[in-house]
Amino acid sequence: MLIKTLPVGMLGTNCYVVTDEKTLKCAIIDPGGDSNTILDYIESNKLVPEAILLTHGHFDHHMALEAVMDATGAPAYINKNDATDGGPSDQHKLDDGGKLQWYSEGNVIAIGGLEITVFETPGHSPGSVTLKCENALFTGDTLFRDSCGRTDLGGGSMEILLASLKRLSDLDGDYEIYPGHAESSTLSRERKFNYYVKHANGEE
Repeated sequence: MLIKTLPVGMLGTNCYVVTDEKTLKCAIIDPGGDSNTILDYIESNKLVPEAILLTHGHFDHHMALEAVMDATGAPAYINKNDATDGGPSDQHKLDDGGKLQWYSEGNVIAIGGLEITVFETPGHSPGSVTLKCENALFTGDTLFRDSCGRTDLGGGSMEILLASLKRLSDLDGDYEIYPGHAESSTLSRERKFNYYVKHANGEE
């Protein structure tokens, strides 16, 4: 598995391209802007996009969605609870002509020989998900290095987010953490140093 991080858009969203190196099939996670950057990487490496996966519906994670869908023909997935981005203004953007497909807890998206499993981890938004692939967790805006997502936007809830953080913390073993913004981390590090994770575990 090859993971390429492409910071895109005006808020520096991490778009991830996850590739099965044997087949060159890939998934694009959170195309938050700068579609040319994303598409240039795919074309220059001769990758075959199989799916576009959204960790949640906030605009900074899908600004390049339409352009990337049109260029690649890959289907796009989001949890239905985030289909409206917390308000009617984004309903058309996210559910235009039935192009989007829904995924939910336990669904598995096959990308060549890779399997990406969906965990529902609401709190930052009602439909936030974490995507697990091998030893990697793509946490969107649920879990950051040393922090977590804000909960003051529509549909946010700190109580629910803490339950999601505990769920991630309770996973067996260690994982690489690839968040929606800023630096990557590991789950073991966040268990030890992240105030919000420790609070979720009753340690703070």
